[in-house]
Amino acid sequence: MIIGMTYDLRSDYLREGFSPEETAEFDSDRTIEAIDEAIRKLGFETDRIGNIRALTKRLAAGERWDLVCNLCEGLYGTARESQVPALLDAFRIPYTMSDPAVLAVTLRKDLAKLVVRNAGIPTADFVVVNSVGEVSLVDLPFPLFAKPIGEGTGKGIDRTSRVESARELSARCTDLLSDFGQPVLVETYLPGREFTVGIAGSRGSARVLGSMEVIFDSRDEGDIYGYLNKEQSEQRMSYRPGRDRTARDAEDVALRSYLALGCLDVSRVDIRFDADGRPCFMEVNPLPGLHPEHSDLPMLCAFNGIDFGSLIRIIIEEALLRSAGRAASGKEVTRE
Repeated sequence: MIIGMTYDLRSDYLREGFSPEETAEFDSDRTIEAIDEAIRKLGFETDRIGNIRALTKRLAAGERWDLVCNLCEGLYGTARESQVPALLDAFRIPYTMSDPAVLAVTLRKDLAKLVVRNAGIPTADFVVVNSVGEVSLVDLPFPLFAKPIGEGTGKGIDRTSRVESARELSARCTDLLSDFGQPVLVETYLPGREFTVGIAGSRGSARVLGSMEVIFDSRDEGDIYGYLNKEQSEQRMSYRPGRDRTARDAEDVALRSYLALGCLDVSRVDIRFDADGRPCFMEVNPLPGLHPEHSDLPMLCAFNGIDFGSLIRIIIEEALLRSAGRAASGKEVTRE
């Protein structure tokens, strides 16, 4: 069996002139090498395809794979994470991780919050600011938290994301609208403990892999898990496995959120507690970082006895089970 690998390699985009922050979500050479090695150790042949441009050329040339391990974040558009899986769906090639619909909804933080709130899951009150003129319409009590509506890896999030006044909110929204060219999510600030939770499986098989608490060692960015703290996590942050009742509550909300959103194979769900001690859904990453030492999901798995090779095995096995299920139900046809 041949497993193709689609990914956005950070070093490629840096060579093209993109900035470190613009490429923050993309994969390092170390990540791709580690995943490739883990897949081969499972007994599969691998084929490093690369980004969507490389995938398009190879599909047009008639190449196909038994499964694609998809890690592509995309570069442009509000549905950028959906582009590769949508293309693979068109060619009826199975792939890992969530489908295009889930990836489109979860990339838009406001849409993801609407889905989980409709499912009865706690999430901070929020509004969407589409222009500077809409800032004055925000009617939520301070402090508030402002961030880009469709970014990951802490992009656009720093110590100024927490705002205490209408003046600060206006300044922050103005900067974000200008810098990112997308709406701003403004939500009630959550002052409590923060956990990130790993979930694996699909629908009936979904289960918690483990959780870890995010601890802020450096206070110059406040208690904000933003771009700088994530990029320099080894110097600025520490983490501890979720073991107490509070962690269990966070895991329960994370699992319910994963199911409500229809995530597949694996995701990482971020939970933070409000002023009343309730665990609240913040966001979900259905294409979680997989750097063996630096990314949150492999770290929290390691805390819970799941090594990197086992994590990759879980992802591949879940995708293969879904693919086999489609074939057995007659929804999968023979590839050309």
